[in-house]
Amino acid sequence: MVTLSLLRHAKSSWAESGLRDFERPLAPRGQQAAPRMGAFMQAQSLVPDLVLCSPAARAVETLDSALPELGKTPDIRYEEGLYHAGPRQMLQLLNDVSAGTGHVMLIGHNPGMHALALGLAGEGDADDLQTLRQKFPTAGLAVIDFEEDWPHLGPGLGSLRLFMVPRRLPE
Repeated sequence: MVTLSLLRHAKSSWAESGLRDFERPLAPRGQQAAPRMGAFMQAQSLVPDLVLCSPAARAVETLDSALPELGKTPDIRYEEGLYHAGPRQMLQLLNDVSAGTGHVMLIGHNPGMHALALGLAGEGDADDLQTLRQKFPTAGLAVIDFEEDWPHLGPGLGSLRLFMVPRRLPE
């Protein structure tokens, strides 16, 4: 069995109008949400072995803010292809993960992240599935378990273990 955590980057800032989309940093709300999600992951024993992260500033800053809360540092790979990737490109990256890697976290962007989560989660908690269908907000975390190893992941084969968003975390 393998576990996939999909973490959408935290809320980004639009304050600096001259920045390219790729360069946008986190907004203050995102700077607060990312470490809270990291602490939640650590408390739920959801520390990944490998992180595949978009190199966009807001994704990297989300990772950098969550990492100290995890309790251990996973292997990290920054993947150019994750910036505005669709679900097919994300799934291909996951299919290429080495056997024996138990838990991968992917940090990326919508709409691809949302489409990937919906496509992979064939079953799971009904309330979490319904919430996920509605929206995948910034700093949202979908955790999906699979019976198969990475090369065999595909649509509908996962079970959504949980879907958490920052506003549902205890203060």
